Amino acid sequence: MKANVKKISDVKVEIAVVLDREDLEPARLKALQKLAGEVKVPGFRSGKAPSNLVEKHVDPNRLASVSLEQAIGDTLWKTFSEHKIAHIGRPDVVVTKYVPGESAEYTVTVEKLPEIKLGDYKKLKTKKPVTKVSEKDIEAVLQNIQKSFVEKKAVARKAKLGDEVVIDFEGKIDGELFEGGSAKDFKLELGSKTFIAGFEEAVVGHESGDKFDIKVTFPKNYRIEAQAGKKAVFTTLLKQVNELTLPKIDDELAKKSGAFATLKELKADIKVNLAHQKDHEATNQYKDELVLELADKSALVAPEILLEDQKKLIRQDIERNLSFRKVKLEEFLRSMHKTEAEWEETELKPMAEKRVRMGLILARLAEEFKITVSDKEVAEKVAELKTVHQKNPEVLKQLDMPEVQRDIKNRLVTEKTVDELVKINT
Repeated sequence: MKANVKKISDVKVEIAVVLDREDLEPARLKALQKLAGEVKVPGFRSGKAPSNLVEKHVDPNRLASVSLEQAIGDTLWKTFSEHKIAHIGRPDVVVTKYVPGESAEYTVTVEKLPEIKLGDYKKLKTKKPVTKVSEKDIEAVLQNIQKSFVEKKAVARKAKLGDEVVIDFEGKIDGELFEGGSAKDFKLELGSKTFIAGFEEAVVGHESGDKFDIKVTFPKNYRIEAQAGKKAVFTTLLKQVNELTLPKIDDELAKKSGAFATLKELKADIKVNLAHQKDHEATNQYKDELVLELADKSALVAPEILLEDQKKLIRQDIERNLSFRKVKLEEFLRSMHKTEAEWEETELKPMAEKRVRMGLILARLAEEFKITVSDKEVAEKVAELKTVHQKNPEVLKQLDMPEVQRDIKNRLVTEKTVDELVKINT
């Protein structure tokens, strides 16, 4: 076999391969083994006849075709290995000459991982953000705890801001009901700004048993196109007014919140937890910015095939997240005042380029650091994930799949690589 590699670009090569009889014969024998099950040879069960007898009963054209496919398959991957071509995507193979049993020639064009010239990863300027827990941070947590112990009491008076009301409502646009515009026994805290501007304020002043219409106008950039800028009327029945009483932020609240004797102990615990949380967030931010800085200082060309794959993945994630909110991509883009083409160019493409560059840099850095992950480490991580997802049979099943465990191994390699980069720059 002879192979001549021609560089088309930093991320694409063309290889001209020439095969002789010695290369084709092993492929022909494998092809006969594959075809044995397709022919009937007297005196032998299907697939059990010797190759020399199978050859007498098989269609010569079929044998030639399968032999060539086998020869290309065998020699193509051998060529990639010998020439150290880290190919990506599906190779484009074109046969230029074929004499069955004698010779064959083909060319293959394939994208490959780019050559990466790492920047100086030992002198990066990115620093870990300094974190601090303020009294305001602690107070915000205390207020959330306070709200979790709120007392509700049904009252026979007119609703006011700060109350919780239980309502039935039915919304119409141009006299027609619209999707998502109706509900029964809906609990709404007045002043929470949960609903469209003007709705909550219109409930104020009404009492239990009142039935009334609320007229509002949806914002022009509303996420649902059919309702954007439209006037709507909500026929509303106020069924109950609940007065909300927040407990005092004191030692008694601390005791209700856990094993705390005083408010001082609760605050101290909140401060410790917030410090851990802020440090974790700062560390993750630091790691991302450190890798991004190295990516910016390194020379590489991101292969188009990886960019397109990453764009698809990002798009799928965004559409999936939007679907949870029952929002279509078109509605999301409209709220941003962007066309799909503008969004792809200004947001989707840059996100994809960033992810691909960072991924390639980390892979190259893992080689530089000689990072390895043992089967034991993978098994331990799988066991940890199984404990976390022990009540999800589908996830447990996936965790036993080889491809999922390969992905876990790759993630562990990435984590070790980033940790080493942090250590070097600390």
